[in-house]
Order: sequence, then C-alpha cells, then structure tokens
Amino acid sequence: MHTDLTQGPVMKTMLRFAVPMILGNLLQQCYNIADTLIVGKFLGADALAAVGSAFSLMTFLTSILQGLAMGSGTVFSIRFGQKDQQGLKEGILASFFLLGMVAILLNVAVFVGLDWIIWVLRTPAALVGMMREYLAVIFAGLVGIFLYNFFASLLRSLGNSSVPLFFLAVSAVLNILLDLWFVAGLERGVAGAAEATVISQYVSGIGIAIYTRLKFPALVKRDRTVRLRISRVKEIASYSALTCLQQSIMNLGILAVQGLVNSFGTTVMAAFAAAVKIDAFAYLPVQDFGNAFSIFTAQNFGANQTERIRKGIRVAALASISFSLLVSACVFAFAEPLMTLFIDAKETAVIAEGVRYLRIEGAFYFLIGVLFLLYGLYRALGKPGMSVVLTVMSLGTRVALAYALSAVPALGVVGIWWSVPIGWFLADALGVGYYFVKAKGLFRGNIPKHAVEESA
Repeated sequence: MHTDLTQGPVMKTMLRFAVPMILGNLLQQCYNIADTLIVGKFLGADALAAVGSAFSLMTFLTSILQGLAMGSGTVFSIRFGQKDQQGLKEGILASFFLLGMVAILLNVAVFVGLDWIIWVLRTPAALVGMMREYLAVIFAGLVGIFLYNFFASLLRSLGNSSVPLFFLAVSAVLNILLDLWFVAGLERGVAGAAEATVISQYVSGIGIAIYTRLKFPALVKRDRTVRLRISRVKEIASYSALTCLQQSIMNLGILAVQGLVNSFGTTVMAAFAAAVKIDAFAYLPVQDFGNAFSIFTAQNFGANQTERIRKGIRVAALASISFSLLVSACVFAFAEPLMTLFIDAKETAVIAEGVRYLRIEGAFYFLIGVLFLLYGLYRALGKPGMSVVLTVMSLGTRVALAYALSAVPALGVVGIWWSVPIGWFLADALGVGYYFVKAKGLFRGNIPKHAVEESA
C-alpha cells in the first residue's frame, strides 16, 4: 500500500500521513524512556547518569544512519512523484549498499574506539565501569537500526507511514517487557537494559525488511534490469551526505554539550539525563511532522505542484506552532511530576535541576517546531546544504554559548539551558529570511528523471 501525496486536500493528506510517523517515533522514544525509567528506579542515580550520557552518544551514531536514510528517502519521494520506476529501483539498491557499508564501518569504529569514546565524554571515574558495560552491548544494535531506518524511509517515501508504526509498536512493547525482565527480574544491571534495547531493535529492523520484500517485491527483489550503478550511488550520496551531515552536526553539538554537562557532576548529569528524555518526547511530534512535511513537499516537487507546496507550507506552519505552544504550556505546568517519573522523589536536587531545565527550554518549543519545518522544506527542494547551514547556526551557537555562559559564576549550568532557545531563534531567523529572499528560485525545476543515467 502507498499514498500519492500530490492529490487530495492538503491539510487532511498531510495529517493523515504525518500522524502514524509521529506515533511511530513516540514509540521509538519508548526504547530510551523505558531504559531511563527502569534504570532510574531499580539501579539508582549513578546508573541513570551513565545510561543517559551513553544515550547522547547513541543518538549521534543513530543520526548518521537516519540522515542517510532521510536523504535517500527524499530522492525516492521525488522519483515516486515523477513516476520514474526504474530510477526508483536503482536508487533503492544504491542506497541499501551505501547505508549498509556505513553501518558496518560505524560498528567496527565504535568497538575499536570504546575507551577513547568514554574519555572524550569526560565520564566521572565512578561511572566508567557502568558506561563501558552499557556501550559494549548497545553498539551491537547499529545494524538493526540501519535496517529499520532504511526500510521505514523507503515505505514513507511511497506514502506508507502506517507499517513503520506497527513494527515500532511491537518492538517498543517488547523492549519494555525485556527491560523489566533483564533489569528487575534477572538483575543484569545496565547491560540488561542495553540487551533489551538491542533485541527490540533487531525485531523491528528484520521485521520491516521481511514485510517490504513480501509486499513490494518489484522494488527490492533482484532484477536483471536493475544494476548497482556508480552514478546512482553518487546521486544518493550527494543527496544523503548533506542530510547526514546536518543530523550528525545536530547530535555532535548535543554530544559536545553532554561533555560540558558531565563536568558539573552526577546530580546535573542525572537531571539532564531525565529532562532531555522529557524534552525529546515533547518536541518529537513537531520533528516528525517536519519529516512528513518534507516527504509531502518532495513528492509534489517531483510532480511540479508548486502551488500545492506553498499551501502546504502555510498549513504546516500553523499546525506546528499551535501544537508547540500547547506542549510548552503542559511541560511548564507539569515539569516536576514529569521528573518524578524518572527520579525518586527523594532526589530533590536532581529533580529541581531538571525542572529548571524544562521550564527554560520548554517555553520555546515553537522555535524548534519552525526549525524542523525549515529543515524538511530545504531538503525536499534539493537544498540540503541550507539545512546544514541552519543546523550549524543553531548548534554552533548553542555549543559556543553553553561554554561561554556556563563559565559566568552567576549563571553556571543555567547558561547551558539558555543557550538552546537562543540557538533555535537565530537559525529560524536565518531560514525564514532566506525563504523570502529566494522564494521564486526555490521552486524552479526538480531533479530530471535521467539526470544520472550512465552512458552505455
């Protein structure tokens, strides 16, 4: 089953496609939410700090694969909009080859550099053992992450966002059950939490791969007319590399801030570990809405539906800002109860710091909602470089201000929290300004069907 996003009412079509993506990625967060809840409740603040710090690293590594998959998905969507079946099939093969190689290389690199990674994260000596134990297991899930993101991106590019939701739902429930069994029942500690996550990741990755092969055999089975063309690999790489760079920069900046947070000690680490989960969960819907908007835009760009894209921009902006303001109000009002979901109520210092973080950053979710739309828009219109520029502006400002403001005695760690919305605001201003200056040129032409055909 697939959906043509170039037809039908704009708002209804976009929301119908976006909702399963939003629900699916909310479930994906359950992987990490379950780890955090169970580790925090059963193993204590030190274990939570170790797992939370490792989460930032895994988010960075996952972002590389997600970025490549998202870039590939944009090309798939454009080809689908152009009705270019041959180009779509060759692009799928090239993308699978490219992402598979990257996943293998990442796996080798992180295992070889495990001790160096722990050192770079400025991990307190008391937590080194637990972090090494957790990372040694969690890294084994990278291939499962690759499989899920590749096939989910392919299905979404065809307008099918429901099947990825199903496989995430199954794996999320499995992860929670295995977490409880391994950590609370078998008392396997942080390694048990990692094992539960890895098993669940492979269930979703292998499951969605089998489904795609069975339901879309024409796209993924061997075909004599479909070859691994270097030109197709270059096309996918050129489109995906900037999206991958954008995602990597975004999470590398977060990783850099994680090292700074770690320098403030275990209390701040534990507060950040819990609060950032709430934070990510809160703005994840607008992030996924931005990704859905990008696929909507890419299909219509391939079909030369310029006015439909313009209408989609207006609809998406209104929906994203409205939802973000509602979530901000909820997070501000319920910051303390939300923190106690992850931290024992007796840990008052940890809870207080987490509440302070949430009330500063949570008030400005509408800024990141707009930023995700801008990322999606420029990626779909063949301007992924602009998405990179916006990411550098947002994260570069955040990292620079985090280090500068936290060094001011009167601010300390609060300076890190304030650096985030400032970075969002500056990136939004640049992205919106660029759109109004370049609006006419952005919609001129798209990727030709045979732009990358090799000569015989």
